Amino acid sequence: MLLAAVISLTVLGAVFGLLLGVAARYLKVEGNPLVAEIEQLLPGSQCGQCGYPGCTGAAQALAEGSAPVTLCPPGGRPLVQALAAKLGVDADLSGVEDKGPMIAEVKEEICIGCTRCFKVCPTDAIMGAAQQIHVVFREACTACGKCVDACPTESVTLQPVPVTLQSWHWHKPDVKGAAA
Repeated sequence: MLLAAVISLTVLGAVFGLLLGVAARYLKVEGNPLVAEIEQLLPGSQCGQCGYPGCTGAAQALAEGSAPVTLCPPGGRPLVQALAAKLGVDADLSGVEDKGPMIAEVKEEICIGCTRCFKVCPTDAIMGAAQQIHVVFREACTACGKCVDACPTESVTLQPVPVTLQSWHWHKPDVKGAAA
């Protein structure tokens, strides 16, 4: 009796697995390769600052032409220029701020532990409890600014990422002022 149940379940699993494999091969939907290329250019932080649910949605909107190339604030000017070159459009860089990488920071002396900041954080980068001081995990913070807007005491601010030995880089010289 037990052997018949095991054999029948094994046969059913093999048949359904084979059917799913065949269906996946013949019913496969090809995606737009431009969407994949644009998504590779985007930062991939999934912060939602562009108004789309993630970088995939933003890439689809860019490929369809329904979104401007200036939609990604974390990408800054270099991303806008790369997207404009990829899509073959002109980009107006006058409204694009290039602030560099930012991170949220909690000022412990004025934090009241209201929990509003970590409730709105899309990446769960803020940890804390009610009536306790909150802390930001640097690796998870995308600097979306939602926690800054939600904080009633203005104890959460966006600060430039501190320079460490791992993140320091030598700035390129300005060639405009060099003599030829």
